Amino acid sequence: MAINIETKRLTLRQLSNEDWILYHELHTNPEIIALCFDERSENDVKAGFESRLPNWAADSEHWLCLVIIEKESGNKVGITGFNLADGVAEIGYLLLPCFHDQGYATESLKALLAWSKNIDEINSFNAIVTKGNIGSERV
Repeated sequence: MAINIETKRLTLRQLSNEDWILYHELHTNPEIIALCFDERSENDVKAGFESRLPNWAADSEHWLCLVIIEKESGNKVGITGFNLADGVAEIGYLLLPCFHDQGYATESLKALLAWSKNIDEINSFNAIVTKGNIGSERV
């Protein structure tokens, strides 16, 4: 089943092989790393990407990973999604720095949460924010 979520400004669709450059940039950009996670090896980044490529279903063990795309320009903004385990969906997102402070994180997460309300296996949501990441703390 193809996943396609739309908002006023954005389209969210499942990650595909054509999104490697975006995924790689989001996981190797020093500005993003400083705000979100520890630096990873190239092999770990590639393995993370490949683990998110299979079609997602509620019983999947891998992350649902959606590419966030601006409708007007067609530019890829970043990714969002969640990992579902034991009824808890851990949500997250990464945006390219040039798209920070435009409300895209909030808009995409609201759309993702609205879409996921029909997934019976989800009992609650959780998000982990790195201390000092003020933008994500606001979201």
